[in-house]
Amino acid sequence: MKPLPAGLRFVERDWLSSNQVVGIDGAQATVVDTGYAKHAALTVALMRQVLDGTGARLARIVNTHLHSDHCGGNRALADAFGCTITVPHASAAEVAEWDERRLSFAATGQRCPRFAHDATLRPGDTLRLGGLDWDVHAAPGHDPKSLVFHCERERLLISADALWENGFGIVFPEIDGESGFDEQHEV
Repeated sequence: MKPLPAGLRFVERDWLSSNQVVGIDGAQATVVDTGYAKHAALTVALMRQVLDGTGARLARIVNTHLHSDHCGGNRALADAFGCTITVPHASAAEVAEWDERRLSFAATGQRCPRFAHDATLRPGDTLRLGGLDWDVHAAPGHDPKSLVFHCERERLLISADALWENGFGIVFPEIDGESGFDEQHEV
C-alpha cells in the first residue's frame, strides 16, 4: 500500500467505531467523522496528538453521515477546539431541529450530544482536505443521506460505512422507513 500524502493523517479506531481522516491545510486541520460520544475524551486526546507539532489547529469537522459512531464526538471536539461542523446537506434540517427520531439516535438507543452545523456538503461539491480536492458523492444504502469523498489525483476514497473491506456497510431501512436495499441492488 502506498503511503498517504503528506497532508493527510489516518486514525484507526476499534471495531465498529469510525476511523478518522485528518487533513492538514497550513494552519488549519479538518477531521472527517468523530466517533462515539462515549469515546469523546479519547477522540479529543487523539486529535491533540495527531496535530501536535504540525502547527495546525482543528478548525473543522466534516461528517460523512450522522450515525452516532460518526458524529458522537462532534460536540466534544467543537467545545475543545472551537471548530465548525459540516454535515450532509440532506441531514441539515434534522440537525437544526435536533430530531433524534429522524437522526436515528432514538431508534438505535444511541447517544449523541446535541451540536449545531455551520455548513453543509452535497453531491457535486468539492471538499478541500489535506491540500487535495475531493469530489463529494452520494452514497445511499447504509444511510440514505451518506456521502463519500473521492480524490481522483491520489486515487483515494473516504467511504465511511458505504463500503467495507469485503462489501458494503449494514443497511438499516427500518430505522427511518427510508430505502436502502433498492440502492444496493443497483450496485
